[in-house]
Amino acid sequence: MAEIVNLRRVKKAKARQDAAVQAAQNRVLHGRSRAEREAAAAGKQQADRVLDGARLDRDGEPGE
Repeated sequence: MAEIVNLRRVKKAKARQDAAVQAAQNRVLHGRSRAEREAAAAGKQQADRVLDGARLDRDGEPGE
């Protein structure tokens, strides 16, 4: 005898599987890994610190 299958559940499971496959493809094409994002953020923070450290204070000069 055949197994009774709820078609609504099967349809939803297939849709979830298709969405997961599409999401994986999009991550490969468009995404960056967490490590890449964190490395970029750390590099930006370091560059900001270096730039702020090299800032010249121009207190009392005309034009400001």
